[in-house]
Amino acid sequence: MSEQIIKAEFSEVMQKSYIDYAMSVICSRALPDARDGLKPVQRRVLYAMDELGLRYDRPHRKSARIVGDAMGKYHPHGDSSIYEALVVMSQEFKKGLALVDGHGNFGSIEGDGAAAMRYTEARLQKITQEAYLSDLDKNVVDFVSNFDETEKEPEVLPVKIPNLLVNGADGIAVGMTTSIPPHNLGEVIDAVKAYMRKESISNEELMEYLPGPDFPTGGLVVNKKDLLNIYSSGTGKLKLRGKVIFEQGKKRGEKDKLVITEIPYTMIGNNISKFLSDVVNLIETKKTTDILDISNESSKDGIRIVLELRKGADVERLENLLYKKTKLEDTFGVNMLAIVNGRPETLSLRDVIAHHMQFYYEITRRKYQTLLNKLYEQREIKEGLIKACDIIDLIIEIIRGSQSQKEVKACLTKGDTGKIRFRSSDSMIEASKLRFTDKQASAILDLKLYRLIGLEIMALQEEYEEIITKIAEYEDILENPSSMKKVIRKELDSIKKEFGRERRTVIEDGKEAVYVEAPLKEEQIYFMMDRFGYCKTFDKATFERNKENAKKDYKYIVPCMNTDKICLFTNQGSMHQIKAVDIPAGKYRDKGTPIDNLGNYDSSKEAIISVMAAEAVIHEMLLFVTAKSMLKIVDGVEFKVTKRTVAATKLSDDELIKVIPVNVSEDIQDKVVLQTKEGMFLKFLLNEIPKKKKSAFGVRGMKLFKEDVISNAYVMGAQNISSIMYKKKKLEFNKLKLAKRDTKGSKIRR
Repeated sequence: MSEQIIKAEFSEVMQKSYIDYAMSVICSRALPDARDGLKPVQRRVLYAMDELGLRYDRPHRKSARIVGDAMGKYHPHGDSSIYEALVVMSQEFKKGLALVDGHGNFGSIEGDGAAAMRYTEARLQKITQEAYLSDLDKNVVDFVSNFDETEKEPEVLPVKIPNLLVNGADGIAVGMTTSIPPHNLGEVIDAVKAYMRKESISNEELMEYLPGPDFPTGGLVVNKKDLLNIYSSGTGKLKLRGKVIFEQGKKRGEKDKLVITEIPYTMIGNNISKFLSDVVNLIETKKTTDILDISNESSKDGIRIVLELRKGADVERLENLLYKKTKLEDTFGVNMLAIVNGRPETLSLRDVIAHHMQFYYEITRRKYQTLLNKLYEQREIKEGLIKACDIIDLIIEIIRGSQSQKEVKACLTKGDTGKIRFRSSDSMIEASKLRFTDKQASAILDLKLYRLIGLEIMALQEEYEEIITKIAEYEDILENPSSMKKVIRKELDSIKKEFGRERRTVIEDGKEAVYVEAPLKEEQIYFMMDRFGYCKTFDKATFERNKENAKKDYKYIVPCMNTDKICLFTNQGSMHQIKAVDIPAGKYRDKGTPIDNLGNYDSSKEAIISVMAAEAVIHEMLLFVTAKSMLKIVDGVEFKVTKRTVAATKLSDDELIKVIPVNVSEDIQDKVVLQTKEGMFLKFLLNEIPKKKKSAFGVRGMKLFKEDVISNAYVMGAQNISSIMYKKKKLEFNKLKLAKRDTKGSKIRR
């Protein structure tokens, strides 16, 4: 077969491929379905567990077995993502309703990870079995082929509650995300029943039954006034706070305490330790002096973070400080995005319930239609058996007079008596009138003789009457919408009664946390940093006592005010700013804090070449010197910025080696000395260097030989320097010949 070249526009192919990829991620990985509120991986894990028979009343099974089945049969992706889905569905502190009963280490609210799947075990929760997976054998949902068409899996699970609301959802797709908070099961069911009574119900009316989210961590939602807009639009922000209680010291000498017993949902995991470190930072930076000690006494019984207070502490002010400066108050972004009819849609509260109820009606209709079809079949058989009992003698005569089962069936269903020997012509006439159905005939042939006992015949009659009653009941459910609603309400009430719980999260319009920082008392301090990058600040008295040792022990010593900022210039041409108040004060012998921990500076990518106080920088002219001998003078005012990091100069395959404050007054003839790696020196007047913007490259200061670079630069007057030690001998700058900028300089030999 000859090859065929298909011409296509590249942009069109890329666009189609990207859209296909995006929709695959959106629908097959990241977003939940509005019907069952589950992502594909969650649905497949639960179905795999159901297939393995891991019911709530049976022993747990290794998680690795569950993950293996889900991956091998239904979800052809990484085992880590499958196990993570299993773990999250078992964590009661993350889900409004845990769907998996985990046995072993499944992680903790403080961010501890779950043990490897070979160590943990799991099974289904009772509610999962009864409200998520029941009736799968009754044709209530469509089954589709798996990825290699060797198995069948449900398109959705027949979930009886709006899981999208009960458990919430979160996921990141291509160009869109979903973030739905969990809600109280009982309240969700009440809202569903309200919708069933009045399908035109508004979001505001629904909120009388479902006032807002109910997080498993408790806490408070303090922007109640915004909830109607959030539930109407499907997007918005919830303002969350932890629950704080004041415990007065009861015994003599016992400190008063501020105890956090519930945390915002967003604080789950590593944010708890972040909160603790933030509180410690408030103490170290003297934002508060009311806290004497902090301890985390949380256990399996719940959260308990204790702050010990000094006597006479302003509790209200301290609470406001915690809300303003830590994660004790946080926001939860709501984006109620889900898959509806194969497409992502942002849903309102009413939309979520409406889509679920449409699905619930459908699975209920299919369930009772399946049951009704089975009852019709049973009715047909029972009618045949009852009729057969009345003419059992004739049937026995037909059986005894025939040569094969085929002949008996033909006689029972069609009245064909040609090949059967009868005792009398009357029997043959009666037999020719028989018109049983195929199913009835098969049941008659399978009939055991003990069923001909009088009591058994009565039981058969009772079974038939029971079937007739059920048929009438099921037909009523299918034909009468009010009857179907009654059945659904009964199921929902049963679920609420057995699995409902009290609300944990308080919803209110909380007062705005107001915290006004006490004005900082301005005083002079000294910033100190050693050659290893550890820094701290001293007050003036401490520095004066240790001045001589400090000059030996520290690479940088910068006097500044505590209201100032410290500017760090790096070899990559950046300037990083750190507030002086953010740098912990320490005793002289303290090691200090790594400078990497205080700002955007990263010692693995760049090196500090100069440190100055921001107030000094903006009142100076700064000389910039690079390794390739590019020079310029920049007005320090250009560095009066609020950003923590800015580009201090423009570089092109070059490196900044010096930033020196200089005086460029016309009456001062200061001199610059450039030194190269190969021992070349050039001295020229400072005023030969032009003033430039910080975004400029500058001008060449010295002609360099191949492979040579500038290793140092000195400004004699500005730095108050007249000589250096070079190759263990003193080099006087005054003995260097005064030359012009952009010349080669002189070689100094020793």
